[in-house]
Amino acid sequence: MLFFALLRLSQSFLKFVLSLDLRLIAGMQAWRWAGLGFLSLYAHNVLPAVFALPAGLGDMAIGVTAPWIILKLVRQPRFAASGRFISWNIFGILDLLIAVSIGAVSAFLATGAPGEVSTAPMATLPLLLIPAFLVPLFLMLHTAALMQSRQLIRTRA
Repeated sequence: MLFFALLRLSQSFLKFVLSLDLRLIAGMQAWRWAGLGFLSLYAHNVLPAVFALPAGLGDMAIGVTAPWIILKLVRQPRFAASGRFISWNIFGILDLLIAVSIGAVSAFLATGAPGEVSTAPMATLPLLLIPAFLVPLFLMLHTAALMQSRQLIRTRA
């Protein structure tokens, strides 16, 4: 929340975010290939399929495509203003929001019955770092990328 407040309230912070290297911002999303871990946790009955499959596959889709996004940004810096780049970032944000939503709903609907596979492990370390740190970080990175894209579109027009 502090990130979004500073974007609105601090012109110098906004300038800083708009000055970040867009290739680095996109490159950091490559870490999301680790969504494969959710699939592994599902395979070992640690997380439920209703959460692990969409969260893992969505993260992997963003992470695996990040190198191609970076390559395109290196070859054509104006790619940042393209519909494909904007769509990739919006998909990344939607994946994060859907995963967090499914995780929260799954936790709410869990009965606590013996042997039930739930999202409870996501509330303990080390998995807690994902919703508490990584999801907000990736959300901020996608937001910064979209803001830079908007700035490029405005200057081009």
